[in-house]
Amino acid sequence: MTEVIKQIGAAQFSADNLTHSIDAATLMQSQTIVDRVRTDGLAGIRHFANQFGERTGDQPIQIPGSALEAAAQRIDAADLALLKRVAARIETFATAQLKSISEISIDVPGGTAGHTIEPVVSAGCYAPAGRFALPSTVLMTAVTAKVAGCQRIVVASPNPSDMIMAAAFVGGADSMLAVGGAHAIAALAYGFEGFDRCDMIAGPGNRWVTAAKKIVSGDCGIDMLAGPSELALVADGSSDPALIAADLLAQAEHDIDARPFLILTDGSIVTAVRDQLEVQLRELPGEAVARQSLANNGAMIVCDSVDEAVEICNLLAPEHLELHLADAEKIAARIRHAGCIFIGHQSAEVFGDYGVGPNHTLPTAGTARFTAGLNVFTFLRIRTWLKLDAAPASLIEDTARLAEIEGLIGHQRSGLARK
Repeated sequence: MTEVIKQIGAAQFSADNLTHSIDAATLMQSQTIVDRVRTDGLAGIRHFANQFGERTGDQPIQIPGSALEAAAQRIDAADLALLKRVAARIETFATAQLKSISEISIDVPGGTAGHTIEPVVSAGCYAPAGRFALPSTVLMTAVTAKVAGCQRIVVASPNPSDMIMAAAFVGGADSMLAVGGAHAIAALAYGFEGFDRCDMIAGPGNRWVTAAKKIVSGDCGIDMLAGPSELALVADGSSDPALIAADLLAQAEHDIDARPFLILTDGSIVTAVRDQLEVQLRELPGEAVARQSLANNGAMIVCDSVDEAVEICNLLAPEHLELHLADAEKIAARIRHAGCIFIGHQSAEVFGDYGVGPNHTLPTAGTARFTAGLNVFTFLRIRTWLKLDAAPASLIEDTARLAEIEGLIGHQRSGLARK
């Protein structure tokens, strides 16, 4: 019988194959779709919406805010209240982030300089609807953009249900595009007849969505390139095998590409964890997917020390990092690279998924080494300014000499003209 999850030693672990990559075929297909939408506009979008079974010819591509509000009234009142509670928690955290930065003004030679904080005007929020439709992602993106101060928020999601549309309404979206995939990203990036382009696109998606975001990046802003979801769970001998198994399976059920890792500082619980995985898998509706994810992409890495476990975490730079450790808070301070850290065995990653506060759209495939998850700053620009009343001689001289060194004599003369 195949092991539910393979066991390896720390020396066998390598993060080299966990980098983010998009295969050439997907990039080529996405480029074709993006180019078609950019050239043909609404006709191109309708072509792909029909091809992928999203919209028939008589169904609208754009859904106005009034229709989103109507959908919110159609869903169960308790579910609407739930969406509002989750949105409020996301808003509270994003507002605290916003308040952590401020505009500045400082004295510089000859005057003052500083920066202002400006939100992007228009935000495009993508919410996938593959194996699962994700109203939580609608809230995570739209609410955060709203707190940042974006004047226009558009959610794109294929075949949106009433629940997805209600989440868009609660999140503060002005309208929706009822399409997904690369053609939705192109529509958000370039606009079409009756629809203005967005300045920033945020939210996760499948490989075609990711490829399209890579293609349009530079013509508009993007939050990140998101790959398969990841969880690294670090546990010691005092950890509860049942909780460990539950958290690994919550990750593994995403899809067959999900990456669940268990990093143990004590090998004495290996058998108990395996037993719990088998017991809980048999009771999981998505058993087949979770089992394939665990077997193909997961690993149980047994370390000789906490130091070794920390080193692996920093090499992996996981999207989600759970610390089921007696001294979890102390170890958390030693982690340099992770999308979000969940400190202590009660801090389940699923609470982050469903809106306890911090955003659940996080960097994957080691990109936490150089980028952060979606947050209120994603939708902000720090714009600098300079006001000189009279440039002092020392500044003019320094400017002129540096320009001369670089061979830019027009620059030099511009500075010297202020003498």
